Amino acid sequence: MDHLSHDCRDTGGTAPSRGKVEQRMEPLPRATHGAVAEPTHLEALRLKIIIQIAEILENQTHTQRYAIGLSELNHNMHQEIVSKLVAAMATMATDDSAAMIAMIAMIPTISQVIDTCSRLDQSLDLLFKRRSRQWASNDQHIQNLLIEFNQTLLELSSVLIEKDLLERQSRVLERIILSHEHISQWKEFVQEILADFFAIFPFNFFYIAFAEANGLSLYLYYLGQCPDEVRAQARGLLSQQMLQSIGLPPDSAVDIEEFNIHCGAEIKTDLNIRMISVPVPDHAPNLAGLLGVAYAAENNLSAQEASVIRAILAVMVMVVGSSKVLSRTLLELEYYAVHDPLTGLHNRRQFNDILRYEIGRSERHKHAFSVLMLDLDDFKDINDSYGHPTGDTALCAIANALLEHTRNGDLCARIGGDEFAIILTETGPEGARIVAENVSRALREMAITSAQGNRFHLTVSIGVSSYPIDGQTIDTLLEGSDAAMYKAKDMGKDSVCVFDATETRVSIRETRDNAENLREALKEGRIVPYYQSIVNCQSGELFAFETLARLKSPTGETISAATFIETIDKYGLARELDLAMINNSFAAKRACMDANRPEANAKIFINLSVQEIQGRGILGYAEELCQALELPPESIVFELLERDAIGDMTNMRRFLTNLRRKGFAFALDDFGTGYNSFHYLRELRFEYVKIDGAFVRNILTSKVDYALVHNLSRLCQDIDILTVAEFVESQDIWEALKEMGINYAQGYHIGMPLPEMKQFLKK
Repeated sequence: MDHLSHDCRDTGGTAPSRGKVEQRMEPLPRATHGAVAEPTHLEALRLKIIIQIAEILENQTHTQRYAIGLSELNHNMHQEIVSKLVAAMATMATDDSAAMIAMIAMIPTISQVIDTCSRLDQSLDLLFKRRSRQWASNDQHIQNLLIEFNQTLLELSSVLIEKDLLERQSRVLERIILSHEHISQWKEFVQEILADFFAIFPFNFFYIAFAEANGLSLYLYYLGQCPDEVRAQARGLLSQQMLQSIGLPPDSAVDIEEFNIHCGAEIKTDLNIRMISVPVPDHAPNLAGLLGVAYAAENNLSAQEASVIRAILAVMVMVVGSSKVLSRTLLELEYYAVHDPLTGLHNRRQFNDILRYEIGRSERHKHAFSVLMLDLDDFKDINDSYGHPTGDTALCAIANALLEHTRNGDLCARIGGDEFAIILTETGPEGARIVAENVSRALREMAITSAQGNRFHLTVSIGVSSYPIDGQTIDTLLEGSDAAMYKAKDMGKDSVCVFDATETRVSIRETRDNAENLREALKEGRIVPYYQSIVNCQSGELFAFETLARLKSPTGETISAATFIETIDKYGLARELDLAMINNSFAAKRACMDANRPEANAKIFINLSVQEIQGRGILGYAEELCQALELPPESIVFELLERDAIGDMTNMRRFLTNLRRKGFAFALDDFGTGYNSFHYLRELRFEYVKIDGAFVRNILTSKVDYALVHNLSRLCQDIDILTVAEFVESQDIWEALKEMGINYAQGYHIGMPLPEMKQFLKK
């Protein structure tokens, strides 16, 4: 019995008290710097649940102890009853009286009662042992639940940030808006952001490091008043760590800029500086760097603080990295807005601005100045012979030569592909001529080496005009220098010509007047196509018509294109001319088809200006017009002059691909006039080659021309290109071409250009 009671007391003693439960609970983490607020609602919830569960445990402990007390009391009472009954039975056994005899008769009943009490005690012991085990199990379950709940809240509190913290972080991020002002003044923009950042986390330093061409650029921001010894400590520590982090040698040059942000704090000496860094992303071109904060604190960062700091740093990386890249890009754009990207000279826009400024300055100070217009002679042959990279090298060499032979106050510009211009400040016509001749001589004597090792020389034609005698506006000065430059070319190139207003101004004005007259003629539809027959050289049958532009004057006179085509090209009217020829010739062919005339089956050869290979949409327009008029595209052949077609090989290949995709054919006109003509038969694919008439008209009198045309015919037959001979002016020439195997022929002997598509052939 004593053993059972002891077991019950031990079992009851294992129940934990409220104080013991609380000792096993870990407190939620608190902010080490006071900047990140503790999640108080979670702490309150945790304490409330712990108190309630502890009260349950305490009530269960009290109930358990009360039940154990009752069990002990019941057990003691049973023992007392049994003891008294046993004593009574012993007394009755020694008494001989009659009453005792009767009592003895009750001994079996008393024994049964004693036995029943003993069994009842045993049952109660078993019951309380079972209940004790259940209580112990319940205690363990509740304790485990309490510990798990506490751990869950601990983990939850480590990832949750108080609403106030999120709002403050959002306020910082909301102000980070990229604009042109922020990009151009990104250092000041960073200071604005850091002041807000400091309200969330009281750090001491902020640093930005970029690997530049000559070393490390380090920007240090001090958050508060900083003693000189701390500045020196920060500079030394951060510069060395940044060099190591970015991968630069320890002895690399370090360019440090320091900024002080007044935020009411004071940076103490003897700091144990700690750092958090975030690298600039790899996708930022040519930009290696780090951003981060450095701080001194007694405790380590909490998880919330580290998370917030890294999140804001990541945004700062985007801001600073993007601003740095965009700032550098803006500087490059500003530079190339006024400079030629190839040579580094000023461009046409800057040249015009400086020329305008120089006119005003010279007018105020009564100074003279001069303008030199330079055009390289036969520069296209350099590109054709040695390639465009060699041509670019030559242009750069020429630019350097111009800078060497001009003063610092002068301006050298590249205003076109192979055109340059110079403004010579405070220099009259005679001085300008001397400078121009010196430049011309220097360029003539300068040897340039191609990528293949070939050496060549260049010459230049230079025109000179001077303020104020040759002009007092930008237009008149440029007009004069341009006219003088073309006169230098007419004189045989490689020369200098000074503008002479008395003999040149009239021709310039006449050219401009002609351009305006042509513009009006195009609007009024007075530039129309004439059609010259192209026949099969073997059978004499009509094969095609070539459209030739003619100008109808207001007086009714018909003027050939040779008299105005140069003006058309110079003043940008070529596209209008092309559209006029396409519209009229397509309509004429549609009319032949509608009338079922025999000429309806003939192809149309239409000349295009060189600008069309730049992709100005003429082919798309012709395709749509074919669809609208229901003309077969294969009946249309577009042709370009050889010198124009081969000037831009890249765009020419793209143009031919687009042309054939739409179903049109192509003819290379005036073949044989360009340098290395046969080379282009290999590089480009043509349907037709039109042999220049200068060779054709002399095949009967020149063995060289005969051999050239004959061999070209055989070559084109071998590579499946059809040949068209121009300038067929006699029957003998036609017969000679027929013997050579030339496919088609055109010329005055075959048919004159007519205003309509009519088969009117000479026999």
